[in-house]
Amino acid sequence: MSSFGDGRIEQVVLSYGDSLLRSSDVTLLDAPHWLNDNIIGFTFEFLALSLAPSRAERVAFLSPEVSQFIKCCGNEAKEFLQPLELPNKDLVLLPVNDNAGSAAGGTHWSLLAYLRRFSGFLHFDSAPGTNAPHANRMAKNLGMLLGGNPHCQEEKAPVQHNSYDCGMYVVCVAEALCEQYFLGDNNLNFQNITPQYVTQKRKEWKEIIRGLSSDSKASSDF
Repeated sequence: MSSFGDGRIEQVVLSYGDSLLRSSDVTLLDAPHWLNDNIIGFTFEFLALSLAPSRAERVAFLSPEVSQFIKCCGNEAKEFLQPLELPNKDLVLLPVNDNAGSAAGGTHWSLLAYLRRFSGFLHFDSAPGTNAPHANRMAKNLGMLLGGNPHCQEEKAPVQHNSYDCGMYVVCVAEALCEQYFLGDNNLNFQNITPQYVTQKRKEWKEIIRGLSSDSKASSDF
């Protein structure tokens, strides 16, 4: 349970799958805030549950917590990850954080993707090069678990033009990558993910949360 400094209990605005969002989480969708683990975890879960069943069984959207565990724990994560059946997935998407520890935190987000069609990992960083060491470590650890190629290739990604939109670029690229992967196009194209597009997506995600909230009073407060 979360509370404000004056002792008031912070309001839960949405419980969705494994995600629990409070008012302070949803506020982060307003610029100039950067997204936290809770918001990115929710967006990934929403995207996963929005897939058609035939596609959903082929894709894994991993939460920030699971992704960080893979990065920090390596082979120790194998038993923990077994229920996710990752070796059977065609596409695995992981948010990468520059936090060196196992707890939540850090200052920059990027996206790591395992594509079975390419037999390797692609890293998309809206601040090119910033998260490369963390993505490489995550790819090495997950590659051992998948039994595939741990090589991580830096891909050209849409570039952020401020200091706070990295998390939104992760969400936007993950959504676009999933759509394009199933179209069978090997030439990934993210030209539509502009700063204006990302700003609009902040508003759209906030509206999605508002629409999912079953408590009209709670949803009216954000």
